[in-house]
Amino acid sequence: MDIMQVEDSLVCTRRIPGLARVSFRVLRGPQGERAVAVDTVGARPGNWVFTISGSAARLAVGNGILTDLSIGGIIDRWEEDATSAED
Repeated sequence: MDIMQVEDSLVCTRRIPGLARVSFRVLRGPQGERAVAVDTVGARPGNWVFTISGSAARLAVGNGILTDLSIGGIIDRWEEDATSAED
């Protein structure tokens, strides 16, 4: 799982049947890398989310959706400094 920020929606009018009824979001990672994920929770631009990848991403969406990256949840808050204080 990774923490990423939603940049925007991705609109695709022509899709394969396995992706016909899903919403896509463009995400940006901590190093500035971009990824496209299936949105399972209704995330909006600016939201911080955690992602699920691989076969778990397909299970999170269900119904034969073809994906290897899904949004698993919208993050309300986290204490980033708490983990670095333990190191």
